[in-house]
Amino acid sequence: MKIGLSDVEGRVLHGLLEETSGDIVIRLDRRGFIIHASANIAELGFDFSSALLLPHITDLAEPDHAGFLGQHVSAVLEGRTHTGWAEFPVIACAERDRRCDTPCHDTSCHDTQSGRWHALSLRPMIDHDGNIDGAMCLMRSVQQVRLLEGELHNRAVTDPLTGLANRQAFCASLRRHLAGGGGQVAGVFAVDGMRALLLRYGQRTADEVVWGFARFLETMALPGHEVAQLDGERFGVLLPAMSLRTAREWAQDVTQTFGTLAVPASTRAPQLTASAGLARVECTVDWSLREAELGLVLARAGGGGQVAIAGHRRVA
Repeated sequence: MKIGLSDVEGRVLHGLLEETSGDIVIRLDRRGFIIHASANIAELGFDFSSALLLPHITDLAEPDHAGFLGQHVSAVLEGRTHTGWAEFPVIACAERDRRCDTPCHDTSCHDTQSGRWHALSLRPMIDHDGNIDGAMCLMRSVQQVRLLEGELHNRAVTDPLTGLANRQAFCASLRRHLAGGGGQVAGVFAVDGMRALLLRYGQRTADEVVWGFARFLETMALPGHEVAQLDGERFGVLLPAMSLRTAREWAQDVTQTFGTLAVPASTRAPQLTASAGLARVECTVDWSLREAELGLVLARAGGGGQVAIAGHRRVA
């Protein structure tokens, strides 16, 4: 048995939804224009009370997402779908002022972060003749979910000790460059004698050395370079606009500078040096890294504090 609600009962239910859930309740006409919105839409910086023309539902979304939102709403109003949520970032006030004359009272929108993400769910309104006469919508914030997703992604591609990109992220970058033809230079750097240092001074000191070397590599990196930690000892650097000769000169400057700065403060402190291996980014990701790591092995075999390129005696 279906029980119909009167207008008064509908308004009371509308108010309960607004107060208890925090969702924004919106009523659309058959073309997607907003006939009514609950008062809490003002929290997003919208005030339709003084608008001369009815705003369209797509006016709530940032320009890059307005088309997607419009397609979703049209599908519901045309009876092609009745379910599903559409997520979109609410348009920022500065951009909204360029699209309409509606005054903005939102003081929180002047931050530098990107749009606030919301999800919209619609249900069509059917008239007595069985035709769709608009839709009722619930709009709720999913910003926290988006932030959590971003945090989880960052953790998945970031080394927890150094804060640098991890091996997964570095390999993904190499893969993108290979898809574009490759030819860049990749380097693998490491502090020499890390295993002996760990056994003699302990994990805490080893972590401090790794963290310090990460900061040093970031300082020495040029604009466009990508620095990542490949594992607990080795670091990867992608040099996208360098020849092998130039890359070798830069890497030698890195290792020599590190050896100069890492002079021990006392006779009991370790003498630190760093080595590097270089290779072109070509064939596959594994091949490119293997060649660079082989260069690192050769550099260390020569006594450390050096730069080597596997398979190259001279650099053209």
